Amino acid sequence: MCHRNQHSSEQSLTVDSALRFFIGILGGSFVPCQVWTTGFFDKNVVGTANALTGGLGNLGGGVTYFVMPAVYKALVKDGLPSHKAWRVSFIVPGILIVAVALALLLLCPDTPTGKWSERFAAAEQNLRRHSVTGVVDVPGHIGDKPANSDGGAESEEEKAHGWKDNEAQATDQEMLDTARGEVVQKPSFKEIIQVMMSPQTIVTAACYFCTFGAELSINSILGNYYMKNFPKLGLQRSGNWAAMFGLLNGVARPLGGFISDLVYRRTHSVWAKKAVLHTYGILTGVFLIAIGVLDSKSQATMFGLVAAMAFFLEGGNGADFGLVPHVHPYANGVVSGFTGASGNFGGIIFAIIFRYNGKNYGKVFWIIGVMTIGINLLVSWIKPIPKGQIGGR
Repeated sequence: MCHRNQHSSEQSLTVDSALRFFIGILGGSFVPCQVWTTGFFDKNVVGTANALTGGLGNLGGGVTYFVMPAVYKALVKDGLPSHKAWRVSFIVPGILIVAVALALLLLCPDTPTGKWSERFAAAEQNLRRHSVTGVVDVPGHIGDKPANSDGGAESEEEKAHGWKDNEAQATDQEMLDTARGEVVQKPSFKEIIQVMMSPQTIVTAACYFCTFGAELSINSILGNYYMKNFPKLGLQRSGNWAAMFGLLNGVARPLGGFISDLVYRRTHSVWAKKAVLHTYGILTGVFLIAIGVLDSKSQATMFGLVAAMAFFLEGGNGADFGLVPHVHPYANGVVSGFTGASGNFGGIIFAIIFRYNGKNYGKVFWIIGVMTIGINLLVSWIKPIPKGQIGGR
């Protein structure tokens, strides 16, 4: 009997480890999703697009708080043993994930101009329309010498409205430079390290370390924090209120990206996007400190402070990936990947801090708040775009 129980426990541990492994891989899909989205949208709106896709992903985490327990309870109610019900409940998200993956694979184009492998040819064809020839000679490299432009006359309609297409106003060399900087290249290992270690990449990574890292760690303890301060809520209601933190991503994160784009369109300055990011980060820190110091026993005060903190924390995630497409655009995958990984690393660090402080959740909140403000101030002086960078503006 003892041997059978031990075998059952080992089997359960193996299944649990396998699930965690594949869920971890699934979490990595965030980065290619952001890179893919970036490729479809102009710099004026890319922050909103990235924030919307990222926000929906985080929103899924909040929905899971409600859906998975409901599926589990329904299976147990139908007579399935609890040790099997929790396994079977994973079939529901599994079906949804596979269906979405197949839809993306079969129905969606690689890039706005067609296949990913043909992106260089598409860039050349686009520039040919503006009388710029010989742009892309070899995949991954852009020609150095522009051809002469015809410089066609401005249309009567354009004269009447007093405007022209931005690309049409650019010189041949400017268009070549932009193409060279904007088309995603396959970087060497040395280039990957250089991009990761550049101050501009470190800015986006450090800010995401604070915002997304805090979100991950707070998500894991918020229900317990509510239970500690409000025992009468009970386990289910505490979990429901904690889930609201994740559900706010459906609004807060896209709004952060939208505001980032809005100030960029008004100012035409990447510095403005960076200022928005640091403003979100510092205000997040202020509310984290307020939650920790007050450690309120009033539900209205606690829920209000957490909602305000979530607004800025999750909006900061959106603002961060509104800035990312401007930094080393030819290596957007590297910048996005390093930034995303830093967020997960932040989640690990903050989770360790929570672990070593037991149920003193308030103390950890203000510690994270101080770290968030400090890190944002520390990197606020760094230029958003490297000196001499081509593209990304």
